Amino acid sequence: MIMGYQKPAWLEALYTQKFFVGCSYHENSKKNEKNICCLDCCTSICPHCLPSHRFHRLLQVRRYVYHDVVRLEDLQKLIDCSNVQAYTINSAKVVFIKKRPQNRQFKGSGNYCTSCDRSLQEPFIHCSLSCKVDFVLKHYKDLSPYLRTCNSLQLSPDFLMPQDMTMAMGDEDMITNETPRSTIVDGDEPMSSCTSASSGSDNNAAVSAMACTEIVRKKRSAWNVCARLMAATHNKVSDEDMATSFSRRKGIPHRSPLC
Repeated sequence: MIMGYQKPAWLEALYTQKFFVGCSYHENSKKNEKNICCLDCCTSICPHCLPSHRFHRLLQVRRYVYHDVVRLEDLQKLIDCSNVQAYTINSAKVVFIKKRPQNRQFKGSGNYCTSCDRSLQEPFIHCSLSCKVDFVLKHYKDLSPYLRTCNSLQLSPDFLMPQDMTMAMGDEDMITNETPRSTIVDGDEPMSSCTSASSGSDNNAAVSAMACTEIVRKKRSAWNVCARLMAATHNKVSDEDMATSFSRRKGIPHRSPLC
């Protein structure tokens, strides 16, 4: 049998492996869907399996209209994808892995798939990677001219890594999608801290200003309270005036009597 007639092992894995199913090795972990194909091990893996495959060639598999697709940019590094119709998802072109035969035969002008008779846009003649491979093997008996040497293939930057896996991978750059955690200050603490800081000397007033600034970042509702207390420190406003000001802000609205 001619070597070129045989499909490479990684290509057979794309056809036969199941994706977007739970990983049996990490069934108790969140986000354990197998959406990666390890081309060196010829198996589907989930993000939690990455530490064991981090130096292998990895291809992310995506989902589009209930079918498995891969990015055209990644697949072009492995095999010639010319004449295969691509579709745009999230500003990236993707290619279907398996053929999608239509229930009825295509009738009309235009191109159609060489394997499954699906209507296509010009100048494409294959609707999926599988359709092109079958066409090449059927007519040319040799797939090797279309295969490309790819010694390294990593996941794209938009791949979402589970939070508990970022540190396990040992790559701090992979935590860029994570929002930094901030300490939430309770409503009672900012009031007491700001009041005690503003009741002392000028140094305490400076500390109070810093405290109020921090409170504004964490909880905007405390801004008006701190601003008024700071004004009372510098302008020596009496407690009665402060109470009148607060009651005027939070008082019950007066309505005109009914006639």
